[in-house]
Amino acid sequence: MSRPTGRLLALIELLQGGGLRTAREIADRLGVDERTARRDIERLLELDIPVESVRGRHGGFRIAAGARLPPLMLDAEEAVAVVLGLGAVRRSGPSARVRTAAETAAAKLGRVLPTRVAGQVAGLAAVATTSDSDPVGPEVEASTDTLLTASRAVEEGRPLHVVHRRDGTTTTRTVLPYGVVEHHGRWYLVGLDSRSDEVRTFRLDRVERLEIGTGRFRRPETDPALLLTSSLASAPRRHRVEVEVHAPEERIRRLLPESIARLQALAEDPGWWCVTIEAERLDWVAGVLAQLDAPFRIRRPAELHDEVEGLARRLLAQLDVDG
Repeated sequence: MSRPTGRLLALIELLQGGGLRTAREIADRLGVDERTARRDIERLLELDIPVESVRGRHGGFRIAAGARLPPLMLDAEEAVAVVLGLGAVRRSGPSARVRTAAETAAAKLGRVLPTRVAGQVAGLAAVATTSDSDPVGPEVEASTDTLLTASRAVEEGRPLHVVHRRDGTTTTRTVLPYGVVEHHGRWYLVGLDSRSDEVRTFRLDRVERLEIGTGRFRRPETDPALLLTSSLASAPRRHRVEVEVHAPEERIRRLLPESIARLQALAEDPGWWCVTIEAERLDWVAGVLAQLDAPFRIRRPAELHDEVEGLARRLLAQLDVDG
């Protein structure tokens, strides 16, 4: 339990002891100054804890008579963490029983959270989806408010006014949000972009401002995680790679997931796939082709031939014949 949360629980216990408690008395009991004590009182009010303030010479603070306190006290960030954790288990838990338990736990959580916090995370519990990927690269943080606002708009079918920054350029647009997706440690908004009239993805850590607009729309049944991975795989890079590979689809996908490559079966050559990759560099593509351990034909670019031949020479040079 974090220190601020533990202090709030101690404050509730103090106020539940009966009688009025002055700010000075609260500060002394909690080991803080009066200003911090008053801020803690305000935090309790934000969490729907019914604290009454009595003015006057003998005034102070107390829990309202007959009030029922929520059995679970979490702020927005803590609630988001719990909801996302339960969502991950609900989607990919080790057994059906565990996945069902996560679903029932999420329902119970919604009933015992403070009303304001429960309303904030309700949308997140319903629409946040995680693509099948492991976190890679540096941590990138999206604000809790941005995540909650986007999730609420998805759940309610409401448009979003988005101010988005990328490569030093800031743009403003309206998006019909289809989903909020976590992928490789980053959070994305997926939706129909009013500027292009096409499905686009927006990294939430690059969103400078997000506002829910008026009106409503009906979300399509398409999985937003699939829309995201397809968009990432087709995003233009320095090199467009097209390679024909003779291998089972499952083997190719183990090394080249949907977020990296697009696959198309070759009708004229059963068992062969056309693999399309957008890549900034070609050296890693040559390494993946070697790991596939399957026949392949390079369509484009010609430079990939040089990378493959160079990798082969380096491997032969490192071969210890006498070892």
